[in-house]
Amino acid sequence: MAPKTPSASERAWLDEHGNEIEDHDRGLVYDLQTLVDRRRALTLFGGLGVAGALAACSAGTSSTSMTTSAASGSTSPAGTTSTAGAATSAATSSTTTDADLVEAPDETAGPYPGDGYNGQNVLDDSGIVRRDIRSSFGSSTTTAEGVPLTIKLTVKDLATSSALVGAAVYVWHCDRDGSYSMYSEGAEDENYLRGVQATDDSGTATFTSIFPACYPGRWPHIHFEVYEKVADATSSGPIVKTSQIALPQTASEVVYATSGYDRSVGNLAQLSLQRDNVFGDDGGIHQLATMSGSVSTGFTAALTIGV
Repeated sequence: MAPKTPSASERAWLDEHGNEIEDHDRGLVYDLQTLVDRRRALTLFGGLGVAGALAACSAGTSSTSMTTSAASGSTSPAGTTSTAGAATSAATSSTTTDADLVEAPDETAGPYPGDGYNGQNVLDDSGIVRRDIRSSFGSSTTTAEGVPLTIKLTVKDLATSSALVGAAVYVWHCDRDGSYSMYSEGAEDENYLRGVQATDDSGTATFTSIFPACYPGRWPHIHFEVYEKVADATSSGPIVKTSQIALPQTASEVVYATSGYDRSVGNLAQLSLQRDNVFGDDGGIHQLATMSGSVSTGFTAALTIGV
């Protein structure tokens, strides 16, 4: 697994709230050539991905509740969702095969990575390697409130389709109010909703978290970085992949109808996955999570990526 080396040529980015940010604020940078390479890759593989997405949308099956496309998901009367997730060939599902494995698109880490790039670095703090990321660690033990969410990110070698065992995954996302720990007003002294895990024998890193909010200008999402090993993640080692997980619409709508997510309802209503300034380039088809669960039992977001 070869580490990814950022290019020198950069362009302006929009931050997590849709505002233009300067070079020193934008987290991960990738240049015009990266965009060209990505579009070229999409040209080569897009036909297969889109065809797979359309097939998944039309061939989705259901047991006790109706299943629709992964972009919208489905909801039972009890608030249980089962989103198809097969709209992305990289999603973990019973129908996904190694032949469908594609490289996860490179995406911005945004202005709040906490990895040392934009000032603060939580990755060298004792306690960052953990499965349950709901609470802060260190001087604060504040727990972020919200609907429970289990995050399962499976990492595979793109060349061999083999599970990458012992790789490190760093995830972070906003809280129920749309705030990022370490950066947002009122959360500067917190480091919740950030953590590192090693992948298991199936190449999967699992985190216990909460469902993030939808804040103005961005589709509901989870940031992640992949490192070759935990030691690299905790010592400013080379980053193999930086990208984001998109959360399906129907599951988001179910969660946002619950107490505490009030502002997310209106924010989501003004957005679409296809118009998002990160996922919109390809509609997020390679980053859209498979969702299962309910408000009462908690949701699980699962995604398989190639690196």
